[in-house]
Amino acid sequence: MAKAKTNGTVTPSSGNVFADLGLPRAEEKQTQVRLAVAINQIIKERRLSQTDAADLLEIHQPKISALANYQLEGFSVERLMRFLNALGRDVEIVVRRTSRSRKPGRILVTAA
Repeated sequence: MAKAKTNGTVTPSSGNVFADLGLPRAEEKQTQVRLAVAINQIIKERRLSQTDAADLLEIHQPKISALANYQLEGFSVERLMRFLNALGRDVEIVVRRTSRSRKPGRILVTAA
């Protein structure tokens, strides 16, 4: 097998793969994914079937399947936060000034 040639250039990540790929609404997409990761971890930890998770979140099972596969087109950030509430988690939103070195604001989601 032939070795692939590379140009040796490495571009550092911005921390948001969606922004790095030049996709629109990159911060919203990253927020959705991080919330979905938290939801999927809770469902896994609680060993909920997709049917049980759907009942708990008051949605249809195919939506749980989409969520489990990170197909998030039909899920707003607000809706994902409500799912976390239904799963017994608090969601905190903190608003603060940006640092002087970073003018545009950002959205950051972390799971505790």
